[in-house]
Amino acid sequence: MTLDRDLQSVQEVRNLVAQAKKAAAQLAEYSQDQLDAIVAAIAEACAQNAERLAKMACEETGFGNWQDKILKNLLGSTVTHQSIKDLKVVGILREDEGQGIWEIGVPVGVVAALIPSTNPTSTVMYKTLISLKSGNAIVISPHPGAKKCICETVQLIQEAACKAGAPEGAVGCISLTTVQATDALLKNRDVSLILATGGEAMVRAAYSSGNPALGVGPGNGPSFIDQSADIPLAVKHIFDSKTFDNGTICASEQSIVTLSCIAQQVEQQVKAQGGYFLDEEQSQKVSRLLLRANSTMNPQIVGKRAVEIAKMADVNVPDETRVLLSRQTEVSRQNPYAREKLCPVLGYYVQDSWEEACDLCVAILQNEGAGHTMTIHAQNQEVIRAFARKKPVSRLLVNTPGALGGVGSTTNLAPALTLGCGAVGGSATSDNVTPRHLVNIRRVAFGVRELEEIRGNHPVPETACQNAPMLEKSPQSSEPVTRADVEAITRAVLARLGMA
Repeated sequence: MTLDRDLQSVQEVRNLVAQAKKAAAQLAEYSQDQLDAIVAAIAEACAQNAERLAKMACEETGFGNWQDKILKNLLGSTVTHQSIKDLKVVGILREDEGQGIWEIGVPVGVVAALIPSTNPTSTVMYKTLISLKSGNAIVISPHPGAKKCICETVQLIQEAACKAGAPEGAVGCISLTTVQATDALLKNRDVSLILATGGEAMVRAAYSSGNPALGVGPGNGPSFIDQSADIPLAVKHIFDSKTFDNGTICASEQSIVTLSCIAQQVEQQVKAQGGYFLDEEQSQKVSRLLLRANSTMNPQIVGKRAVEIAKMADVNVPDETRVLLSRQTEVSRQNPYAREKLCPVLGYYVQDSWEEACDLCVAILQNEGAGHTMTIHAQNQEVIRAFARKKPVSRLLVNTPGALGGVGSTTNLAPALTLGCGAVGGSATSDNVTPRHLVNIRRVAFGVRELEEIRGNHPVPETACQNAPMLEKSPQSSEPVTRADVEAITRAVLARLGMA
């Protein structure tokens, strides 16, 4: 009897997780040096094939351009490796004899990794490196639209890992990609942690699976240009970011917010650097293309050049157009220019003061993308500090391209392709995810004081205060303990602990 494809895919997941669990048990016995040797071999193999895999990803998905995908692949391999190679994340990490505390890094076990189609090969490299660096096995769930290039990347990694001493099953990949397979992976009880990078629905599924998850929600970062900014450089940074791989990094800018006193200068620079302002009719045409009927991003526009998007919308623009911009005043879920657009299209907003601009940026982020990333271009430290205090983001990038700054290429943030969005964005972390997030810290704590030292000269009461319900009278007295007794004992305990 032949099993249906969905049943076969679920069985494949069970087999992969079982193999990964066995491999994880072996990896847990490896020293940091042994793990580092495996990671170094994988990074080298990925870097050597960065161009080939970039071209494969571009050809298969139709997103972005292969030249920029090479840089992404090097970020996911060489740059990530350079960032983590000297980290010690497993074994004894710290011994504080004075406090009587040891800290030991313990691998979590089996990592389930969801891979998006926008950054497929680079994300596989990055997630595999940080997983094995921290002594974990990994099972990869490819996006169906990028399965060929993802599986090719995994095969390359498996060969390099095996030669460097990794156990069989340390790196697995689903070949029968179905919704049922992904669901089975997310909910498998032997999965220790999920790294979810992808669409909002997929990230929600990871968090509702019952397994611990680190997920990334949508980005929708505005870019504020203050009057203290170097305006030509600010526009250059925004366009460098928005056109990098045709806007497929979720940390890229989604709108420009600027001030009326400098709007003319900003608009001059936008036009001089290849930006095209759509008129009202053209904005409506492009608007209808950006979102589908169910109010989600149209995948046809993802990673396409500005001129291609204009052509799809039946809008004529100059051949040298790099970015399309639409003047906007409204922020709502129904307005695609106030939403995430993984392509070279920007909303453009003008406010009279930086305080109003600050409030508008908050509204844009609350509309979509809270917790992710935004950029500010300014030299005024007061304005930068005000934005830093108020913006519901995990990364406020100053005077740098959003896409490249967010992933750690043009900033000193940790190189990463999983960017946590914090509690405000529904994420378990606000960090760029590194190997440190993939271990548990086991603490060994030595006793340093006895019960008698804690009690001091007072017996420990078994009732909170006179006004609280009595559980039992003090053994030394037939009377209940008073509030004054409780306060006196509390002071004595704090004094004994050196906390008075």
